[in-house]
Amino acid sequence: MEPCRSLALLAGSLALVSALVALSTDFWFVAIGPSSTAHSGLWPKRDEESVAGFIHVTQTFSILAIPCGLGSVGLLILSCIPSLSAPGRGLLVSSITAFVAALFTVVAMAVYTGYRWSQPRHSQIQSSFSWSFYLGWVSALLWFSAGSLGLVAHSRAPPPGYDEV
Repeated sequence: MEPCRSLALLAGSLALVSALVALSTDFWFVAIGPSSTAHSGLWPKRDEESVAGFIHVTQTFSILAIPCGLGSVGLLILSCIPSLSAPGRGLLVSSITAFVAALFTVVAMAVYTGYRWSQPRHSQIQSSFSWSFYLGWVSALLWFSAGSLGLVAHSRAPPPGYDEV
């Protein structure tokens, strides 16, 4: 149980960090033209700019994933301290919240990917996804891994006895 719980904690922590970095940076999409390069993220630089609906959806679901992931990591940390953890339930709840964080992240990333992929291409501008975008997908995979490892740790844990209840 301990290796799975430790790996789940590591995966959840890495997912949380990668999601926070992806959400806060503006290298989601890069366009390279004949004379200049531009990049964009989820947060517009100017107040006058109107923000597209797909950006709002991506922002919302990415932000919703952060507290779920934080809760999952927090519950994993508490499950390592026997006097603070709920007997038999901390790992299960942590796994569920990690899966919810992964679901929110996948929805956010799928909306962003679908919209950007359907945009018309320009012959002189090469556009592609950038590292912040890929970091968002990595965080979804890491949260899914944290949830899976947490479930394995929960299934291998001994049932709570009379002295633990």
